[in-house]
Amino acid sequence: MTVRKTQDSTEISIMEISRGQIQFKILGITPMICHAMSAKVMQELLLPAAKKNAAEKASNAKHNVMTEFRDSMYKAREADAPTRIVMPAVNFKQALCCAAIDIPGAARTQMSRLTFVENDYIPIYGIPHLLMSVVRNSDIKRTPDVRTRAILPRWACYLTVTYTRPLIKEPAIVNLLAAAGITQGIGDWRVQKGSGTYGQFELVGDDNLNFEHIVATGGRAAQDDAIANPVPYDSETEQLLSWYQVETKRRGFKVAA
Repeated sequence: MTVRKTQDSTEISIMEISRGQIQFKILGITPMICHAMSAKVMQELLLPAAKKNAAEKASNAKHNVMTEFRDSMYKAREADAPTRIVMPAVNFKQALCCAAIDIPGAARTQMSRLTFVENDYIPIYGIPHLLMSVVRNSDIKRTPDVRTRAILPRWACYLTVTYTRPLIKEPAIVNLLAAAGITQGIGDWRVQKGSGTYGQFELVGDDNLNFEHIVATGGRAAQDDAIANPVPYDSETEQLLSWYQVETKRRGFKVAA
């Protein structure tokens, strides 16, 4: 506590604050669906292309499944990155802060100001699979479509959270992050959205064998191989992908392999 005196000798007490830091091991308990926005979509937002006529639509495939699969992942570009797949650190911070909405004694806005997740991106360990699923577009008619994304059935990561002391104590951070793993999650179709159960996680100790196995077998080299040669996540995806590959070839569409 710092004490300062004003010109009229009034004492002003100023609380001394500092930074605390906790390192966590995060283990996924439900699959995580990647949800990066593709470069094509961002380019369309920046500079929309001219509308295609009927002939152009008929000569081009509506979806390029392999490209959509690979574009759905945030990827590390650093040569020394331990994984190819990463997630924005802000996703974990948002999960932590949103958990405060349902937890007595915590306020979302306060947690937003007083907590930080270190680094811009968090390396995610685990093997990606290809997932194709029916979704509803955001137009008025809620038009159905098929979306292709990467899904990690088993995943893990290291997370470092910095917080402001003494305004927040370490047990509060631990409890909030643990709650975020249950009530919020990360990625697409996460629990926070209400419609899915994906992206849930738990905090584990140093002796957790599942965590160590995923880190040992789901690093950069294994991910690069899975991205180049994707495996369907479920039987529905397998059937749809098989039909897509046959039909695009029959119709003469040029799509990524």
